[in-house]
Amino acid sequence: MRDPWDWDFSRLFEDFGKSFAFGFGPRAAWRGRGGYRHRRQVFESGELRYVILGLLRERPRHGYDVIKALEERFGGFYSPSPGTVYPVLQMLEDQGMVRIVETDGKKVYHITPEGERFLDESRDTISSIFERVREAMEGVVGGAMGDLHRAFVRLGEAAYGRAWRAGPESERTRRIVEILRRAAEEIENAAPGAR
Repeated sequence: MRDPWDWDFSRLFEDFGKSFAFGFGPRAAWRGRGGYRHRRQVFESGELRYVILGLLRERPRHGYDVIKALEERFGGFYSPSPGTVYPVLQMLEDQGMVRIVETDGKKVYHITPEGERFLDESRDTISSIFERVREAMEGVVGGAMGDLHRAFVRLGEAAYGRAWRAGPESERTRRIVEILRRAAEEIENAAPGAR
């Protein structure tokens, strides 16, 4: 059985560090169709408390550090809003699972023995949460979608690299543009109506 706290999902995205400013690839897929959704829901209601407690078990953190740690664990593909994280921290404090220590003018959250016990008793729940999230993320970057992204990155590097060196008015750049237009048409014709 996989360790439930082995949840550094950034490893899933190691091959996807090169993303394009115009929004293609798994980051765009994770945001969902129909527009920019950077804060798409990853966790179901109540699940984030387990994750935040786990981060606080690693070490005390302030709220912003919790957000950055989550973003890092998800390779930048998920970044919860302060409006999501701070209410969970408040709830955990109200339930006696975390305590606040003022440090350099910041609230630093520490897990309490009650929080430790809660995590220990919730091991199966935590495992199922992270397994579900892992499967969802692998669906975005694994298999054929992973192959697609790697091919797209290679295409972008080749096209831009060679066109950049050749210059905007060169015959080579015009040939690259024509190759890309033909490729786009071929892809569109391979799956008609699937825009």
